Amino acid sequence: MKVVQLPHDAMIEEKRNPENASGSAGSFFPGGIYIYKKNFFVAEDWNDKKILIEFEGVYKDACIYINGKETGKNAYGYTQFLIDTEGFLQYGKTNEIKVVVDNSQHPNSRWYTGSGIHRPVWMHIGNKEHIRHPGLRITTLSHQPARIQIETQHTGEEVQVEIRHEGTTVASGKGDNLSLDIPSAKLWSDESPHLYQCVVQLKKDGKIVDQVVEDFGIRTIEWNANGLFVNGNETLLRGGCVHSDNGILGAVSLAVSEDRRIRIMKEAGFNAIRSSHNPASKAMLEACDKYGMYVMDESWDMWYFHKSKYDYASQFMDHYKHDLRAMVERDYNHPSVIMYSIGNEISEPKDEKGVQLAREMVAIIKELDATRPVTCGVNLMVINMASKGKGIYKEEGGREKETTGGGDKKVSSTLFNLMTSFVGTGMNKAANSKKADAVTTPLFDSLDIAGYNYASGRYRKEGKIHPERILVGSETFPQDIAKNWKMVKELPYLIGDFMWTAWDYLGEAGIGAWSYTEDGRRFDKPYPWLLADVGAIDILGNIGAEAEYAAIVWGVRKEPYIAVQPVNQPGNRPAKSVWRGTNGINSWSWRNCEGNKAIVEVYADAHSAKIIVGEKESPKKKLKDYKATFKTNYRPGKLTLITYDEKGNEINRTALASATGKTGLRLTSDFDSVFENEIVYVDVALVGENGMVESNDDQPLTITVDGGELLAFGSANPRTEEEYHQGKFTSYYGRAQAVVRSKHPGDMKVTVKGENVIASAIKIQVKERVQ
Repeated sequence: MKVVQLPHDAMIEEKRNPENASGSAGSFFPGGIYIYKKNFFVAEDWNDKKILIEFEGVYKDACIYINGKETGKNAYGYTQFLIDTEGFLQYGKTNEIKVVVDNSQHPNSRWYTGSGIHRPVWMHIGNKEHIRHPGLRITTLSHQPARIQIETQHTGEEVQVEIRHEGTTVASGKGDNLSLDIPSAKLWSDESPHLYQCVVQLKKDGKIVDQVVEDFGIRTIEWNANGLFVNGNETLLRGGCVHSDNGILGAVSLAVSEDRRIRIMKEAGFNAIRSSHNPASKAMLEACDKYGMYVMDESWDMWYFHKSKYDYASQFMDHYKHDLRAMVERDYNHPSVIMYSIGNEISEPKDEKGVQLAREMVAIIKELDATRPVTCGVNLMVINMASKGKGIYKEEGGREKETTGGGDKKVSSTLFNLMTSFVGTGMNKAANSKKADAVTTPLFDSLDIAGYNYASGRYRKEGKIHPERILVGSETFPQDIAKNWKMVKELPYLIGDFMWTAWDYLGEAGIGAWSYTEDGRRFDKPYPWLLADVGAIDILGNIGAEAEYAAIVWGVRKEPYIAVQPVNQPGNRPAKSVWRGTNGINSWSWRNCEGNKAIVEVYADAHSAKIIVGEKESPKKKLKDYKATFKTNYRPGKLTLITYDEKGNEINRTALASATGKTGLRLTSDFDSVFENEIVYVDVALVGENGMVESNDDQPLTITVDGGELLAFGSANPRTEEEYHQGKFTSYYGRAQAVVRSKHPGDMKVTVKGENVIASAIKIQVKERVQ
């Protein structure tokens, strides 16, 4: 037994083992049954209150007890649920709440899920006359002029509404169902995410008995074969798929972590996420509202056919209606949510039963929310194969067979790269067939927007075959962004592209890796593979080459970019995953690698480019799809890139420099000061005396925290036996990261020391929180 602070992921501290049934999908973590208990005092005068306990997410099969009596259950690990405490509390006494979480049967997911109460828990205390939770719906009726509707569900008498912007009341009124005009409204969009506050007061005999304050944005959505329109403006989605875990923290959802992730993605040029493949946390949606990030709000990865032996498919039919209702009711007021997705790569619509279920789910959502479109991430190849009795997944879960390279059989890099390339082209070619079109059309006809996973070959032809159909690239290869984005700009009915994946994650171990080890030459990577290694942004939040390449293609990054494939693997050709277009990093600092061959990729919106290494200039190369590749030899010093227009005029130049002198440690944080009990990310880098990060001097690092608590410490290494909670981890390409929680007022000191470098520290002021 130990004391934990919620939210909490019990799995991340478990011991990984190659024999664990979760396998590479779950990063070889074990499951278990976890019991949470908390004692809390309930005042005597609460006996006339309405007391609800809200769980934002518990993975999975949660059973709640208050004072030994069962009060409720919830099966799905990603939906919020409420516990009504009436009849279970003892007033004027200490009460006990117990939560039993059963995540013991594995495999139950295709990625790392975590275990336990991984999202926040809230106690709502109100009067018998109260505003229901959730009971407030805010709808934008029109944006020009700006007019909104406020609907309030309650058990009291009089409802009064105020709309505030930056502290000033801009509109007000009374009533359960109220429409208000907003003068000189500031609209919400990805480019201008203006938020208003809706303050709803419930009154009885003129006195306030309950109050709810909800942030919202004024924005409309329209969709048709001419495109997607936000506030009347055509909008193209620069999207990325995002899993729910928070990297070295595991599955725990912290507001600071979600805010940081969305902020970094926005800085990288994304304007949309797909919450793959489950509803996003409340904190993530709040961050999307804040920064202006559109959301494809997704429900599940499976329906009633198993993808993993013990996954949610067995419980799906009993709970899907509740799950949809919970998602839509919670997310209705978030302006960032612009569409719902009813699944990912499901094969059930191969027949009429599955199509009818899809229609029913769309109808359920539309009854709850008629303002947003409904989509589904459909892999046309998967449904086509299933219709022929050749499903990807076995009935009891799991893939039919290892595509190749299973067991201990060794596969050469050349053969592996050829086979993975076939996987990518094969999915697109299979989607192009008339049979794939015929078997998927009934499903697509039930949706507002057709989500195409790996079917970009159909984009152009659909305008003629299905002129009424609206498309979104719901899952695509990041290296295809140039050709895909060209079609997004040209085809009005193609509204955007979502790469797999924007941010790296735990589980599906090594699915995106370019591996230099023998055990990487297979699809299901063995222990000790840990991370998917598939993110355009790595698990620490470092914006990588694929994200920068996309930003140049999108036109949001103007400066050219240099990516250098690892120079420290002479003669070792990597096994390349189809879900990654490059393993290059923005570094020209490779200690002890002088003379090694170097592959330099350059990205730019330019006609041609050349590189200069020291005094040696390369010939100019013409860029294709915003990209060119140069081969050279590594020499410490400076690598310069110069780009040119069609007439040979220089447009821009950028350079990378090698680290010089002794290697040291640099610790940085986003915050110089925080309040008590707040989360801080500390980035750690191995740097030369000139401040350049050294990519080839990785070593074990040890961390200590004074005046605070270490929550996690790790690097982006996808293949390791190290653990994030132990306070010792080896850097990866010169970088690592710590997540700490402040304690008492004063200074919190974070110190890191290396095996071959002297210790370095950073101090963060911790301020007293004034109530």
